[in-house]
Amino acid sequence: MIYMERSEILNDLAAAFRWTAKLNMHEGIANHFSVCMPGSNDFYVNGSGMHFSTIKASDLILVEQNKIEELKKKPDLVDPTAINIHGAIHKKVPQAKCILHIHSKYSTALSVLKNPTLPPIDQNTMRFYNRFAVYDDFGGLGFEEESNKMAACIGNHRVMLLANHGILTTGQTVAQAFDELYYFERACETYITALSTGKELNIATPEVAEKTAQEWEYYSTGFGKLHLKALRSILDKEDPSYKQ
Repeated sequence: MIYMERSEILNDLAAAFRWTAKLNMHEGIANHFSVCMPGSNDFYVNGSGMHFSTIKASDLILVEQNKIEELKKKPDLVDPTAINIHGAIHKKVPQAKCILHIHSKYSTALSVLKNPTLPPIDQNTMRFYNRFAVYDDFGGLGFEEESNKMAACIGNHRVMLLANHGILTTGQTVAQAFDELYYFERACETYITALSTGKELNIATPEVAEKTAQEWEYYSTGFGKLHLKALRSILDKEDPSYKQ
C-alpha cells in the first residue's frame, strides 16, 4: 500500500462509508468495508450493528489474522461474514489492501441476471471491459468455504461481481477501491436502465472497447485519490465527525 499515516487511512475508510450511505448504496447495518495497514494483512473493518451513515474512524475494529478464530466467537463485535470474506481475501489477494463489499442496487441487479456480463455501451461500461471477475458459484452468506472460493476467483482483478449476491471491489488504497466501486455501480446503472427500455443496445466493437479501457487505465492514474479528496472536502464542511 502507498504509505499513509494510520489515521488518514482510517479517515479515508470512514469517509467511504459516509459517502456510500449518501448515495444510498448501503444496506442498513449490513455489508462491510475493510482496509489493511501498510505491510500487514491485519485489517480494520466496521463492527456489528453500525449504520454506514454514522461510522467514524474510531469505530473501526482491528482484526488480526492470527486471532480470527477467536473473533468468530464474538458476532456482537464483528459480523462473522465480514471476518470470513475480508479475512480470506486480504490474506490471499495481494492487490486487496482495501476491500469494499456492498449489495448496491444496480450491481446487484446485474449479479442476478443469467448472463451477468457488462457490454461496452458507454465510457463507464468500457472502463470494465474484460476487467472484472464474476464469482458465479453462490453458496450462501459468506462463511469460510464461500469466502475461500471468492478469494480464489478474483485473480488479478480489482472488481468481482458476486452472482446472486452483490459487488466487491479492491485496491491498494481506499481511494482506488472506492473509485472502482462508484464507477462500476454507475456503469451497471446505465446498462440496467438501457435494458429497461426494451430497445436494441448500441454495443461498441471489441477494438473500441479495449482501446477505451486502456485509456481509462492511463487517465484514471491518481483519479481515485482526487475523487475521494473532493468527497472528503464536502464531508469536512457538512459533517467532519467521520474523522473522530
